[in-house]
Amino acid sequence: MGQSIKDVMTKKVTTVAHDATIAEAARLMQQDDIGDVLVTEGKTVCGILTDRDIVIRAIAQDRDPRETTVGEICTHDLVTLEPTATIEEAKRLMSDRAVRRLPVCENGKPIGVVSLGDLAVEGDGDRPLTAISSAPPNN
Repeated sequence: MGQSIKDVMTKKVTTVAHDATIAEAARLMQQDDIGDVLVTEGKTVCGILTDRDIVIRAIAQDRDPRETTVGEICTHDLVTLEPTATIEEAKRLMSDRAVRRLPVCENGKPIGVVSLGDLAVEGDGDRPLTAISSAPPNN
């Protein structure tokens, strides 16, 4: 069996409530020096918001960052992984869905994030990772 996601994932998870403003989310990103936050409703992950989402889905469309909520612009159609998933499973999901980040959840609760960069560090020059890197971003 291959190496599991829990071995390579980023364990520090920054979350933001779906009803928070994108200005609040941006401040969290700045404070934690990160490019994405997991969006929660209660204790359950319901989306992911990236710095690019804020720019493309809000600022470029003249939406007020102090009024627009995270839930309005985040990506809701998430694929998540269990911490026991393998690196190969993560690569396949990223390739199939053309995403660069996958939340890692245990019983619906976020415990980490695995990114394309995490897998590239563990990778072996795998062509699917190259294809994902060159695909147009969607989260």
